[in-house]
Amino acid sequence: MSHRILIEICVDSVDSAVAAERGGAGRVELCANLLEGGVTPSAGLIELARARTSIGLQVMIRPRGGDFCYTQEEFETMRRDILAAKKLGADGVVVGILHADGSVDIERTRELIELARPLSVTFHRAFDMSADLFRALESICATGADRLLTSGGEKTALQAVEQIARVVEAARGRIAVMACGGINHHNATSIIEQTGVREIHVGLRNPVASPMLHRNPELSMGTAAECEYQRFQVLEENVLSLHRAVALART
Repeated sequence: MSHRILIEICVDSVDSAVAAERGGAGRVELCANLLEGGVTPSAGLIELARARTSIGLQVMIRPRGGDFCYTQEEFETMRRDILAAKKLGADGVVVGILHADGSVDIERTRELIELARPLSVTFHRAFDMSADLFRALESICATGADRLLTSGGEKTALQAVEQIARVVEAARGRIAVMACGGINHHNATSIIEQTGVREIHVGLRNPVASPMLHRNPELSMGTAAECEYQRFQVLEENVLSLHRAVALART
């Protein structure tokens, strides 16, 4: 891998975090409930992921799925989760708060960032849900965040390479821009070269069959139908393939 390109893998289990490190990732973003885009993982998951890996560990701080406009109680939950992540050995946290009009909530985001220090802080894809990406960029820079995660406001980075490149240019080195959204070993080189990013965020999750022999097809415990007997996991070989592809990028 190029010394200037960092691969971050989004994971929701200790096994996936270990596979990410073995495959050559430089950092993981640890979440729970990726079916809803990721929420704050449990204390036990954070603690064990930290114990089993030595690469960067960013912890998602998101009290629920859905939008990014939070009540005071949800905000207080985020504050307490940041303190817990710090205590459990996280290297950084991942946050993002919007106002109802789609603008960045600078005041409360800044408060979370100051509480998180000296950990690094990523502003997540709430950015992509904002009303104006370039106004949001200026607001996020004002919060003091270290990093911005974006797919350029589109479903995938490949659809938005020009937009991401514009974000990188507008950031002017004030904040790191990390591309995400459908990045894999087939398209990573092109995305890196076209956007100028130095960090990429990927999922690379593969379905893993349940070991359950007895199954009840009439019942679903969650809102995602027909998912009771399927889970997803990051595989080391997929991370290695991405690692090799990124090494070919012209930076």
